[in-house]
Amino acid sequence: MYNVHIRRCKKMCAEMRINMDIKEHGVEAYDEVTAGGVQSHTGAGQLYLCATPIGNLEDITFRVLRILKEADVIAAEDTRNRIKLLNHFEISTPMTSYHEYNKYDKAKTLVEKMLKGETVAVITDAGTPGISDPGEELVRQALEAGIKVSSVPGAAACITALKMSGQATRRFAFEAFLPADKNERKDVLAELESETRTMIIYEAPHRLLKTLKELSAVLGGERALTICKELTKRYENSMVTTLDEACEYYEANEPRGEYVLVIAGKSRDVIKQEEQDKWKSMSEREHVEMYINQGMDKKEAMKAAAKDRGVSKRDIYNKLLEN
Repeated sequence: MYNVHIRRCKKMCAEMRINMDIKEHGVEAYDEVTAGGVQSHTGAGQLYLCATPIGNLEDITFRVLRILKEADVIAAEDTRNRIKLLNHFEISTPMTSYHEYNKYDKAKTLVEKMLKGETVAVITDAGTPGISDPGEELVRQALEAGIKVSSVPGAAACITALKMSGQATRRFAFEAFLPADKNERKDVLAELESETRTMIIYEAPHRLLKTLKELSAVLGGERALTICKELTKRYENSMVTTLDEACEYYEANEPRGEYVLVIAGKSRDVIKQEEQDKWKSMSEREHVEMYINQGMDKKEAMKAAAKDRGVSKRDIYNKLLEN
């Protein structure tokens, strides 16, 4: 029954694709689609970045299945892991390994194949290739060689977590895994301290508590976040909390599964207040004199000091009269 459903859906998708091509490009487009399969219009091969499920196999798309079946080769981050996916969907396309440790040389090899007319489909261990994985290097080399690159949408843990987090979604910063290098990690955390956008961070269970403590120390223990784990899987779970509360929870409960942290950005009101507070160690007169020493006249200096402190120019003037 499942295979019948797949065949029917594939037929519908193919018919819709043909009708859309004919409507947009004319009958010639139909000839190119039926004769060329997934090949590009230039005669060269093409690179497809194919998103695969992050847990639930039902999340794969019909388009991804078609491309994986029609491609000349599938470049997989872990062939031993991905063979299970291909076998499940009865895909027999040859695979080759493409990972962090061979990404430069293997990308050159794959680009050569595409220049000869072959089509390459890239898949990662889970989710969308090219996002925080070696796929970005292959994309770069393919574009430099003039090869068409297509992104085939699907699951991405960062977006899946963001949507269900309850945190602000209009603006966000994706940080993936924090750097392992101590100095680089320190620099990134320092940058995040003033980040106003929602932040998304991946973390493994054995490092989760350490990362939460570091974030709490830098961002403040009251900072809100949503902790998502095992997305789309049987034991999917999310918890809206604060950094301090999360640290306390995972001190008592061993982390298990793969985690996505969706952290609230720093409030602009808080930033504004901090800017104003840092001037409190300086008197109003000292503040105005600082700007005068920088070349401003007294009127401009009073206006600048008032802006810094979040008060009116008259307030500054009255303070100067008092002193």
